[in-house]
Amino acid sequence: MSTHAELILKSIGPEHTESIGRAVGERLSAGCVLALVGTLGAGKTMFSRGVAAGNRIPADCTVSSPTFALVNEYPGTLKLFHLDAYRLSGGLELDALGFDEMCESGGAVMIEWADRVAECIPEDHIRVAFEVLAEDSRTLRFAATGERSKQLVENLRRKAKTLLEST
Repeated sequence: MSTHAELILKSIGPEHTESIGRAVGERLSAGCVLALVGTLGAGKTMFSRGVAAGNRIPADCTVSSPTFALVNEYPGTLKLFHLDAYRLSGGLELDALGFDEMCESGGAVMIEWADRVAECIPEDHIRVAFEVLAEDSRTLRFAATGERSKQLVENLRRKAKTLLEST
């Protein structure tokens, strides 16, 4: 059985990007790693807000890009670690943050600018690539690289029709 799965979704605005993230957050499982890649302003943080909402973080938690904090931790259905690798110089700095422990904590990990620390990303992860099409439209490409991540992408594929109809 192949451990690769891909899904491409088009977002027509920030709220839609957030709703796609919410669908992902509702399907997170322990050990799930989301590796987010894309240019500045492509929608990674809006997607992250949706993931956190779908994971049922408390309403009083503000989800923002952890560019300066480097990592935010949110309680929810699963503990959610939200990292930003933009200011990191490589994998050694990510390791120093306790990345391996986060991945093995029984929670889920979401890392923005994951391409900057690609050598540290676990083999089984979901790469979410954001491509800017126009001012408000984006393409989100989900690529699963292992069994756990494949299950989430396949579950998301089943939900995709509803996500597209809600636009």
